[in-house]
Amino acid sequence: MHILLLGPYREQVVKFLESNGDQVTILDGKLKSDDPILVDWIISYGYRYIIKPDLIEKYKNRIINLHISLLPWNRGADPNLWSFLEDTPKGVSIHYMDTGIDTGDILVQKEIEFSDEETLSSTYEALSKCIENLFYSQWSIIRDGKLKGIKQSGQGSFHYSKDKEKYLHLMLNGWNTPIRLIAGRAINTDIGGQDDENIHCR
Repeated sequence: MHILLLGPYREQVVKFLESNGDQVTILDGKLKSDDPILVDWIISYGYRYIIKPDLIEKYKNRIINLHISLLPWNRGADPNLWSFLEDTPKGVSIHYMDTGIDTGDILVQKEIEFSDEETLSSTYEALSKCIENLFYSQWSIIRDGKLKGIKQSGQGSFHYSKDKEKYLHLMLNGWNTPIRLIAGRAINTDIGGQDDENIHCR
C-alpha cells in the first residue's frame, strides 16, 4: 500500500508504516494544483496547509488527520496552547478529513489530564506520543474500514494561528512555560458545550 504522509518527517511513524509493508511518501510543503497524487491513503499529521476539496473528495474515507486536541475542542492552530488558555478538555483525535478544518467524523480519540507542573513543551510531547501510539494500535482497522467514524457534536472551539498573539506575553519561558501560569487566562464567550457521547476511546 502506498501512503502519502503530509507533515514534518516523523521517523517512528514512517518506520511503523514501513514495518507493515507500506510504501511512504512524505510531503511537508504545499500541494500544487498539478501535483499527481497516486496513492492508496493520505495521512495528515501536523500539516500546515489546506488540502484541496477535490482531493479530499477523491480520497473520501481514505484520508485522515491526526490532531492533538479532543475534538470538537480546539480545532485549527495551536490546539495544545488553547486547551490551557481556555481551560478546555485535552486529548487527541484521529478523524476523517472533510472540507472543513478539523471537522470530519471522529474515528478514535482519547482524553488526557495533566498536572500543573507540566509545561507547554512537555504536554505537547505527551500528546504527540499519545496520538502516535493510538494510531499504531488503530491503523490496521482504520485501513481495513472496520472502524466507523462518528460525527462531531457540540460547538467546541476554533482558533487561527494569529489568535495567540495577544497571549504570547504570558509565555515567560516560551514553550517551556509551566501550564499553571497560563491556565484559564483567555476568555472566550463563544465556546460551546460538548456531547460526551462523541468521545470514544479504543
